[in-house]
Amino acid sequence: CEKEPSSYMWIYILLGNMLRGIGETPITPLGISYLDDFAKEENVPVYVACLHTIAMMGPMFGFLLGSLCAKLYVDIGFVDLGSITITPQDSRWVGAWWLGFLIGGATSFLSAIPFCFLPKSLKKPEEANKDKISCGLLENTVIRQKKKKWQKDFYTSLKKVLGNRMYFTFLCCSLLQFSGFIGFLTYKPKYMEQQYGQSTSKSNFLIGMTSLPPVGLGIFLGGLIMKKYKMGIIGATKFSFTMSFLAYAISFLHFFVGCDNYVVAGMTVSYE
Repeated sequence: CEKEPSSYMWIYILLGNMLRGIGETPITPLGISYLDDFAKEENVPVYVACLHTIAMMGPMFGFLLGSLCAKLYVDIGFVDLGSITITPQDSRWVGAWWLGFLIGGATSFLSAIPFCFLPKSLKKPEEANKDKISCGLLENTVIRQKKKKWQKDFYTSLKKVLGNRMYFTFLCCSLLQFSGFIGFLTYKPKYMEQQYGQSTSKSNFLIGMTSLPPVGLGIFLGGLIMKKYKMGIIGATKFSFTMSFLAYAISFLHFFVGCDNYVVAGMTVSYE
């Protein structure tokens, strides 16, 4: 085409995802800190496991919602659906991708309303106060000091954290794990579409039902096991290493699963 239609919709999607990320960021770190401060020590693993399990349910329902939206034509509500001659199995079909953003955004907004009714401060349990310094006596002094040298304190704390070999190793390990998991979820739908001839709707449905629920179940069971055996730092490390090693060993089976490449005229075979 000499003139391709230009659209700036990607800018709105970029800004929307950026704002969504800013809003989602405090939930995990502050939520875990909240649980650690106001829950009994032996119950923290279960509560954190519940938090992560619920977080895994979001992508699962997202894939199911994506499966539903992919069955609907992109211009639903603006065109006569009876005049559309192609089906979701056709490569020219475009699903109503924008509908998922509206439903997800409205749901996120409604779920955020209860956070507005949380108290600004809570009284810590007496059991937690025994081992932790109370902030009430030093509150004014600490606030004044932080206002003056918050930048210096931040960089000093960041340097200490990154200088901790155990934490830095754990951070690198987590980055590798999430990178592999995200790549798996990103390309698996396209692989199922190309290799097995499935529609986008069915691919999203299968991934939402088979890939994510076992992960959430595993996180919840891990929290229960840690609570039952009251694992400390060393016990939790050994437990994590054992489970991760088994998971990676089983993941090697993916190298033995595959299909022959599709026959594409002009690429894998000649036009004749």
